[in-house]
Amino acid sequence: MSFTGKYELESQENYEAFLEAIGLLSAKTDCKVVTEVIQDGDDFTWTQSIPNWTWSNKFIVGKECELSSMKGSKFMANATLENGKLSIQFPEYLCTVELVDDKLVTNCITAGEKGVTFKRVNKRI
Repeated sequence: MSFTGKYELESQENYEAFLEAIGLLSAKTDCKVVTEVIQDGDDFTWTQSIPNWTWSNKFIVGKECELSSMKGSKFMANATLENGKLSIQFPEYLCTVELVDDKLVTNCITAGEKGVTFKRVNKRI
């Protein structure tokens, strides 16, 4: 199933704790996040937007690509797609995304003994 589509925030759990864990305390937490995904085979363009801020990455599943973190730093990562789950290891967390009942479900887990799991559910618009 293709991830292509436009999605808006439906619910999220532990977002503030996640932002604190990755050192991004200045992020807005009261905005509707809109995620747009364009998938062409293994090529992805992934964009998240809130008013006055947009974060976008382009990557190819199975190939090391330069990506940008939420904090704006550049890093190299290899995206994987297995059993319908897209995974990318960011510097501060592992991000896994899948479609469940036509909803985009994201789980981000920070590293360390006090790891924080952040879950976001986005409905298709």
